[in-house]
Amino acid sequence: MTTIDLSPLWISLKVSAVATLITCFVGTAAAYGLLGYQGKWRSLLDAVFISPLVLPPTVVGFVLLQFFGQNGWAGKLLQSLNVELIFTWYAGAIAATVITFPLMYRTALGAFEQIDSNLLHAARTLGASELRIFWQVSLPLALPGILAGVTLTFTRGLGEFGATLMLAGNIPGETETIPLAIYSAVEAGATDQAWFWSVIILSISLSAIATINLLLTPHRTSHPTPHTLHPAPRRYPTSETQPFLRVDIQKHLPYFSLQLAFHTDRYPLGILGASGAGKSLLLRCIAGIETPDQGCIVLNGRVLFDSQLGINLPSRDRRIGVIFQHYALFPHLTVAQNVAFGLTQTKKALRQRIEAQLQAVELTGLGDRYPHQLSGGQQQRVALARALICDPDVLLLDEPFSALDTHLRFQMEQELIATLNAYSGTTLFITHNLEEAYRICQTLLILEQGTAIAHADKHTIFEHPNRVSIAKLTGCKNFSRAKAHAPVNGVQQIDAINWNCTLHVTEPMPSHLAQVGIRAHHIQFVDSPPVSSNLNTFSCWVAAISETPHRMTVFLKLQSVPLHARDYHLQAEVYKEKWETLKSRPFPWYVHFNPQQLMLLEA
Repeated sequence: MTTIDLSPLWISLKVSAVATLITCFVGTAAAYGLLGYQGKWRSLLDAVFISPLVLPPTVVGFVLLQFFGQNGWAGKLLQSLNVELIFTWYAGAIAATVITFPLMYRTALGAFEQIDSNLLHAARTLGASELRIFWQVSLPLALPGILAGVTLTFTRGLGEFGATLMLAGNIPGETETIPLAIYSAVEAGATDQAWFWSVIILSISLSAIATINLLLTPHRTSHPTPHTLHPAPRRYPTSETQPFLRVDIQKHLPYFSLQLAFHTDRYPLGILGASGAGKSLLLRCIAGIETPDQGCIVLNGRVLFDSQLGINLPSRDRRIGVIFQHYALFPHLTVAQNVAFGLTQTKKALRQRIEAQLQAVELTGLGDRYPHQLSGGQQQRVALARALICDPDVLLLDEPFSALDTHLRFQMEQELIATLNAYSGTTLFITHNLEEAYRICQTLLILEQGTAIAHADKHTIFEHPNRVSIAKLTGCKNFSRAKAHAPVNGVQQIDAINWNCTLHVTEPMPSHLAQVGIRAHHIQFVDSPPVSSNLNTFSCWVAAISETPHRMTVFLKLQSVPLHARDYHLQAEVYKEKWETLKSRPFPWYVHFNPQQLMLLEA
């Protein structure tokens, strides 16, 4: 039996290992660097980095030979140093490095791009430097992708043929790798040797891929969810002066402009607006995640941003706590590590502070768990604890309850109210839920297409909105075009054109009256038909009804019988107990509009 020379195996392993080691570091660094670079040369750099992947290996080998050969720039330099490179295994390692670099680079770039950008923003708002973010957030989260890239690089390096042959030659015992040994065996007619080396390289490659897949498969264990308790509110250190935030900024995007000027104190400010109104963009500007085009942001006398003075503090220096919509917890860190991410203290002091913070949000004993092992409500508490443990001057909450079910949402809302009552800083709270904003916040800021259309006490905004858009955002469902009459003996009247009736009103008449509105629960059902002294009372018929667990929505047409279910003027809401006594009445029914509850609105 012919003895097979195993030197191609050792040479291949040596060449591929060196190439993998180099490309792991250089490829990862190139990927991370290009990820944060958005300049005009980005596309060109990306094309250069992946070119060895699309060019024939012999072309790459020829270019390397011209560069490292005796007439090349690098070749002449090596000759001056008495270093021989061409036709050595080192040349094979260089060829494998260049050929495999695109695999490492593209795989690492994809891994970094898959990281939720909110995790990086959260780390910055917690005071982390860019270097720390790389080592503690970006690299650990991208590590599975990087390890996959290492595996692909190693296996591709084992199989490199064309560039290696061009640069290192095929010298038995010195530069002959497994692919070259297969080539030589086929040329010599030694089919058994070709099969032997083919099986070897296939076994190594498949074993490497299987091992990395095994290592990267998550092994998660489920833990019972403890009963949810109501935490005792914790009082955080207060300032000598009343906290305040002043914002006066402009930011112009291709299809949107944010132009806002407002100030707020320690009482929670609710920010309402339709999708795309600029709510989240406002918070990102305050947090330093986005940079306004001009204006200023001042927090407790500290200038966070001023375009005229050239001041733009990075997120890590703003002392701002942010709770993102989906919490942005670091998935590779435990609960305790998440909470402590923004702290730099001794281990003993750190442990005590973490335990106190977890106790404050009723997460005692859960510090060693990971975010995926927690319920949605527990994850929200971790995000709140992480934001508050650094004693931020302002707390920004971007729809923190959107991922929770109805029951848990209400429960977490009550806990947040207790926490904010004890928090001494400024709070901005974004939500689409107007009832949620009403319960949590004292003051409301309503945005429409990037501008503030209302900023006042919540009672004023809900009870006396002055514009149709504000009334809609605060839940009003009934509107009619309106035309004012000239006052008679001090009595104000308007024609509700869409409702086909004339109404007595008491609110001050706006200069540009456009519509009249009334909330569905303000419509009153009365027993008696209208008489001359009973203003704003009209006959009505039911066109359709809609049922919820506790209320009935009744669609009414005034003063005439509806022709079909969509032929109605108004929606009225009544509790089911009231509906049980109402539904058996013969038609017509009668409704009354309290003049003090009619809203006179501008467009």
